[in-house]
Order: sequence, then C-alpha cells, then structure tokens
Amino acid sequence: MIRYEVRDAIAQILLDNPPVNGISHALLDGLMARLREAGRDPEVRAIVLASAVPGRFSGGLDLARFRSSSPAEAHAITHKLYFELFELQSSLPKPVIAAVTGAVRGGGMSIAITCDMLVAAENATFGYPEMDVGLLPSIHFNHLHRIVGRYRAFDLLFTGRVFEAREAMALGLVSRVAPEEKVLASARDLGAVFAGKSPELMRLGKAAFGRVIDSGYRQGAAAAVDLVSTVFGTADCAEGLSAFVEKRKPRWEKA
Repeated sequence: MIRYEVRDAIAQILLDNPPVNGISHALLDGLMARLREAGRDPEVRAIVLASAVPGRFSGGLDLARFRSSSPAEAHAITHKLYFELFELQSSLPKPVIAAVTGAVRGGGMSIAITCDMLVAAENATFGYPEMDVGLLPSIHFNHLHRIVGRYRAFDLLFTGRVFEAREAMALGLVSRVAPEEKVLASARDLGAVFAGKSPELMRLGKAAFGRVIDSGYRQGAAAAVDLVSTVFGTADCAEGLSAFVEKRKPRWEKA
C-alpha cells in the first residue's frame, strides 16, 4: 500500500492502494511508519508524499469497509486519521510536501492538510463530499474557516461541491500549481531547496511554526473524532453509506 525510496536527500512516499487509495488502518499505519522512518534517517532532509494510483491522490475512507465497522472501530480510524497523523507530522523535524494529482476527497483532504506544503496538478480536483454519504467533514470544521474564511468554508463543506486546483490556490488551500506531468518534480525541487538549509534550523523553525499555527487544533481534533463517532450511530449515516455502496440516492429520514 505504500512505496518508499530515498534519493538525493529526499524521502518519497507513494500511496498505492488501488483503485482510489481508500483509507484504511493498514494504509495509515504504513504511511505513519514510513514518515517515522524518514524522520529518523539522517540522510533524509525533506519528504514528498504523492500517489502511485493514476487519477487519484485519495478518495477518502474506504466506505465499504467503514460501513461495516463498529462505533469503536469508527472512532479508532478517525482518531488515527485526524489526530495521530497530525501529531506525527507536526513532530517531524523535516518538511513534508504533498504532490497532489487527480481527485482528492474527504479523508484524502485530511491527509493532504497534515503536510507543510501542497503542490497540485492543474487538473487536480478537491472536495468534501461527507454529507452526501451520511457523514460530516468534522475535522475540516476545525481549520478550514481559518484558511478560507467562514462563508467560503461553509460553502465548500456543506455543498460538497468539487473544485479545481486554481480555485484551491486562490483560496489558500494549496501552495503551488503545476502541470500534471511536472507536479512530482516540482515537489522534489522544493524538497531540494529545503534540503540545502540547516537541518537544525529547520527542526527549530518547524517546531516554532507548528506552535504558532496550532490554534487549538488538538482540542478540535478530539472533538471532531467524537462527532464522527456520534454521527456513525445515526440512521442517516447508515443510509448514506448504504446508498453510496449500492450506487443509489440516499433516502434521508424526515426531520
């Protein structure tokens, strides 16, 4: 599920879980193991996270599997995605650059935002479709409004509409946009810039920057995990997930 190589002082981590890089415990465990390995390796000065699956960065949680989870299991995977991955990324002394290609949805957005920079393909698409499948994009309630503003955040999170890389760039959700065939190279070029800087200053700078921008993220992440667990126990969540798996429109309960 995870490919890993180190070349020219850059660790390259590729998500490889076809067809859509669906998020599971195994994928998250593999990703975090490789991040820890890169963090420990003195030869690694920067990390690039990308996808080996054409047309997909990540489609989010593996909903067919998530549908059959118990509430405790749902809590465990969202805690790993929302909290543990963020904590690990925050503690890394090296910058992590996401090279985003294809579709990024739901939990895939959660993975991307843990990185320090995002380089997106011109044809990459983004979206928060959770409400359409009986869930809530609760972790993004915690931070998105700080990036794009209250009203644009409500638009993105509650409509679930798909938006493209140029809009994501204008909103401040991605750092740079490049042609699809150059995205990975662009991310590696950034990695090379960071690799040329003092490792000690990078470590100290990342730690200080992380403290400044935290703004209660950890407390919000814990609340977001609890909210997903609450939603998972509702009839509309069960209906939304069933409709998604069965490829039909959901029949929501009346208010």
